[in-house]
Amino acid sequence: MPTALITGASSGLGIDFARLFAKDGIDVVLLARSSEKLEKIALELQKSYGINTHVLVKDLSNEADLNSIFPELQSQKIEIDYLVNNAGFGHHTAFADLSWKDHQALIRVNIEALTQLTHEFLTPMLEKRKGRILQIASTASFQPGPYMALYYASKAYVRSFGEALSKELEDTGVSVTILCPGPTKTAFFDKAGMNQMRLLKAGQMQTSEEVAKFGYRKMMQGKRTVISGMMNKMGAMAVRFVPKGIILNAVKALHNSV
Repeated sequence: MPTALITGASSGLGIDFARLFAKDGIDVVLLARSSEKLEKIALELQKSYGINTHVLVKDLSNEADLNSIFPELQSQKIEIDYLVNNAGFGHHTAFADLSWKDHQALIRVNIEALTQLTHEFLTPMLEKRKGRILQIASTASFQPGPYMALYYASKAYVRSFGEALSKELEDTGVSVTILCPGPTKTAFFDKAGMNQMRLLKAGQMQTSEEVAKFGYRKMMQGKRTVISGMMNKMGAMAVRFVPKGIILNAVKALHNSV
């Protein structure tokens, strides 16, 4: 039975991706920090779809937890056919106003964990000449983001890394898809302290279910870089033709509170 590993599986896009895999009869490994939430989701998926579920309670900002994931699954003889690097978060504040510890946690989750898990699970996929990897980036990856500088930069890394790796893996049977959602109705904005931003008033947000369905379909098709939502696609294309100073001023304004 094929198996999918989904990080950040306790809420938002993570839950929606888990349900999509389960609906297609694919077993899931749910990874997040909340044992209670994961166990509840696992039970729901087992009852609704009759699949096998595995729960991994891990903090991806913790080096020991991150290093334990691959060997733990190996010891249980659980092979991963689909890897969804969904976990990630951001801070809405001036870079200098946040502690290095907070910045380091973001780097570890958004960049280091994603890269390490991709590296570890890629080798078995290549040996089988079969596998799909979904990297969750963002439309934030297409421009710098004052007051969310590190988050925007981390998503630019995810997109650049994913696109390069996708090219390397041509004709191997393994594909990498980079999903770039725009603002999405999840708990992300609550956690980042962003609910009063002009950015969220500038357009209608997609639901996490809409974004997950789009990303899941494109991953299964083996597509490379995909942007959910027509307005988001237009915005990502537009920044290529607008002077950087104007872009910086616009994003800074959007990040201000209303």
